[in-house]
Amino acid sequence: MLEEIRSKIVTFHESGFSNSEILKRLKNDKVNPMLIYRTIKRYIETGSVSDRKRVGRPRSARTPALKNSVRCRILRNPRRSMRKMSREFCVNHKMMRKLVVEDLGMKSYKRKNVHHLNDSIRRKRLERCIQLKARFAPGTEDQIFFSDEKLFTVEEASNRQNDRILASRSQDIPDSIKYIDRV
Repeated sequence: MLEEIRSKIVTFHESGFSNSEILKRLKNDKVNPMLIYRTIKRYIETGSVSDRKRVGRPRSARTPALKNSVRCRILRNPRRSMRKMSREFCVNHKMMRKLVVEDLGMKSYKRKNVHHLNDSIRRKRLERCIQLKARFAPGTEDQIFFSDEKLFTVEEASNRQNDRILASRSQDIPDSIKYIDRV
């Protein structure tokens, strides 16, 4: 479609129309004045409206195929480490970071420690407090027994410094991943 617009611009230019007249005639195609200027300049310099040969070194690592596979892996597991992904794909970790941040538009967010309290847990705590208060009423101190046993709970191990989540926005992260429940 761009080639068609460029050829129209060249045709109008060869017919003797000025850039502003060409812009008025191609108003329905929503043509930018810079497109007209650059197309005419390219035509005068090269005699063609096709794209010029690219300069510089072409991308060899941040390819669309790599972007797609990295995006799929992050969607499957947003807690995936960028350094580990760079080792898996055999690319530099700085390049992997650029790919995730610049190309995919993602950012790494820290996970948050929160105390897991919902309505059922609050009710259960209230019941236990009432039972304890009734059990240890004044004058029943001789019924208290002390032990060296400890109640261990199994909680998720986390390193706040390194435990990150990759996402475009913090609102996109599900609560099951975003928060670390402490019981």
